Amino acid sequence: MDVRGNDRSRIIIAGGNVTEKEPLLVTDIPDVELDVVRRAWVSTGPDEGNVSTATDAFALLASDGPALAVIAGPAGYGKRTAGIRVLWEVSQAEQTEDGRALTLAEIQPDWDKPEAPDTSLLPDEPGTGYVLDVAAEISGWERPGDVARALLTHAEALRRVGSYLVVIADEHGWPEELSGTLARPLVRVKARPSPHRVATAHLEYLYRKPERIRWLNTASSTTGTGLIGSAAHLLNKETSTPADAARLAALLAQAEDSPDGLKKALATFQQWRNEVKDVFKKTKNLPADRALLIAALFLSGDTALSIQDAAQRLLGKPAETNVEVILSGPDLSTRLREVNAEVAERHAILDHRPGYAQAVLNHLWQQRPDIHPHLLKWLDEITAPGESGSTRLAAISDLLVELAIAENDIKVIEQIRTWIDNGNNGDEHLQLIADVFTKAAEADGLGAKVRARLLDWAQADAEPVAKVIALVCQGEFADHFPRQALVRLRHILDRAEPDDAVRVAEEALSALAARPRQLLRVWGMVVKWATEQGHLAGHRAFLSLLDPQNDPYVLQVLLDAAGQNAEVKEALLRGWRAALADSRVSTQCRDLMIAWAHARSEALVPHDLVTGILRQVVTEHMYTSPVAAFVFGEAGVQYDEPVIALRRDLQLPIRPPAPQPSMGSQPWES
Repeated sequence: MDVRGNDRSRIIIAGGNVTEKEPLLVTDIPDVELDVVRRAWVSTGPDEGNVSTATDAFALLASDGPALAVIAGPAGYGKRTAGIRVLWEVSQAEQTEDGRALTLAEIQPDWDKPEAPDTSLLPDEPGTGYVLDVAAEISGWERPGDVARALLTHAEALRRVGSYLVVIADEHGWPEELSGTLARPLVRVKARPSPHRVATAHLEYLYRKPERIRWLNTASSTTGTGLIGSAAHLLNKETSTPADAARLAALLAQAEDSPDGLKKALATFQQWRNEVKDVFKKTKNLPADRALLIAALFLSGDTALSIQDAAQRLLGKPAETNVEVILSGPDLSTRLREVNAEVAERHAILDHRPGYAQAVLNHLWQQRPDIHPHLLKWLDEITAPGESGSTRLAAISDLLVELAIAENDIKVIEQIRTWIDNGNNGDEHLQLIADVFTKAAEADGLGAKVRARLLDWAQADAEPVAKVIALVCQGEFADHFPRQALVRLRHILDRAEPDDAVRVAEEALSALAARPRQLLRVWGMVVKWATEQGHLAGHRAFLSLLDPQNDPYVLQVLLDAAGQNAEVKEALLRGWRAALADSRVSTQCRDLMIAWAHARSEALVPHDLVTGILRQVVTEHMYTSPVAAFVFGEAGVQYDEPVIALRRDLQLPIRPPAPQPSMGSQPWES
């Protein structure tokens, strides 16, 4: 066989069908990050030395060895940006035959078992530069040497198709001490870029506001009172990270070009630390005013009276009834302004100072740990349906998750976990916690720990806890970590009783299957659970996936594939057989057959194919209760025309089988 023109191509020659594992999810690198490495790249260190991370990694990828560079080092040194930069440089140097630069993409580390990554799932498309960030999880690998060697092997295959891989690791996780081969692709970060140069480059080349570079001037003032630039002192060349510099540049670019605008931008960058210290100092002996501040930060935008009522509830005090006390002291608006709220038309807001509310909450959480359970209980009360915080669920969710990320402490998430089963099982309450978990699970650093907790909590006995994890798997978490979402849903679907958590998990599974590019992954996993492992979860998953009642899309796609591919049709038959053999899902089997009858009647699915599949499974399971109930009916149950028409087309015996004495009363007996 002569195969030509296969530059950067992968060729598979097989005598039969070829089945490949669905690779890990790949996402485009955001344009904003590409703009940084293309237009505002800084390779100069704080002491004017050269930061060689990207250069060293480029030399590795340009060599003849495996197309792998591992960038390792502590957090805050710009490793990810350096990784994207080196891939961009390679893409400029190595172009495809038609002159296009390489595709740059990020691999989501969506392993079934993060402690034992399956490197066979890594993508290997020709002409692609991949970045894989495992800095948050590499320390938890059970056999790092095996994973590292597998990455090298994968990188050798990438070299043959003109692709490259940059792995971002933490300071100590990569096992270079095991062999010289593993040490060869390692690039250690030795210095971080100059924060002042990073901020300056961003202002000039990203935001096109070079006139504001004056605010970053590091020259000493002629008066000897500091630096010329009003914002220059906020960046420290020893401790400030590239992310700090980028955040400051963004705030300076967005600020109003005035003394007040600059002052507000600087306070926002400093996270209002001075203002928060001042307000807590002023209210040292005024717990009612501190409670007012806490209520205002969560209920910003509500009426001053509602905020005051919430503050009194936080203190555990009833509304004041003593007229003398009511008429004493400063006015409510004055008290709110004293804690830096803005009051207008009887409403109080803290949003006029971006980040101030978050800064207050972070300070409170750190300095007053005893208030944690009281604060969460109070939040639970004010976010209940009909309460003042019920319309602020999204904002409150954002505050809580940013608190958890800022603390970078899983204990914050675990504390919020206890909030699930404190007596309020309302949908709004559980969705709020699910939103918090979702954002925390995707955060840098904290995310890997949260994802591990989600796996533990998916196996919890408590229904509300399992339901929250199912809600997490309905949202963005499933977009970015579909494999991990499937694993967590499997545990929930394996619960003994078909409770509300199972129902939400079934909905999440169907929604995931309907997402672009996810059906193949979901279908493969579900068939494996149902037929190879015999899980109750697999049978529930199979039946819910094929249910057309809410949305027939998934069933239509699978039946269309079954009409063209005998393997898909056989998988459908095997799934049906496995489910019908499990008495725990008998009712669901019968209901699905009825749903198929209706979908067939409405021409939503291929008439003959559905009839043929059901004829085969019904014939094989004539004596199982769900099939018998469907075919021969049940006492007191009247079936409609679509079911009757399907029975007729199945061409089955017109009389039920004789009941067996040892089996007890059957559904069709009167």
